[in-house]
Amino acid sequence: MSDPISDMIVRIKNAQNALLVSVEIPYSLQKVKILDVLKEEGYLKDYAVKDVRNGIKSIDVELKYSKSGKPAIEVIQRVSVPGRRFYSSCESLKTFFNGMGIYILSTSSKGIVSDRVARREKIGGEVICKVF
Repeated sequence: MSDPISDMIVRIKNAQNALLVSVEIPYSLQKVKILDVLKEEGYLKDYAVKDVRNGIKSIDVELKYSKSGKPAIEVIQRVSVPGRRFYSSCESLKTFFNGMGIYILSTSSKGIVSDRVARREKIGGEVICKVF
């Protein structure tokens, strides 16, 4: 697999299209940090890291829906891909869905954060994905 972050995004999208309660994703620390941001921003209920077998871990993600059954994540798209990285400063990063959506950035000093935190801290970085 050449892009595990895209794989995670597609698994979340497909699970929400199928109205599943949870989805299992292969473990990596970067994925956990991205899920931290999604949970902090209110797009996911929760997630848990579990051992599958002999030190191999996976992440069980609980998806969030409204009372009417509509998924909390309407749009989730990968921005930077391994063949074409996209970097942005906090000043040049435009709002997504008029400020209703977020960008998830990988910064050198603060780690993986949302665009709101990046603007507050006045830092830029690689734009991983955008979520609404």
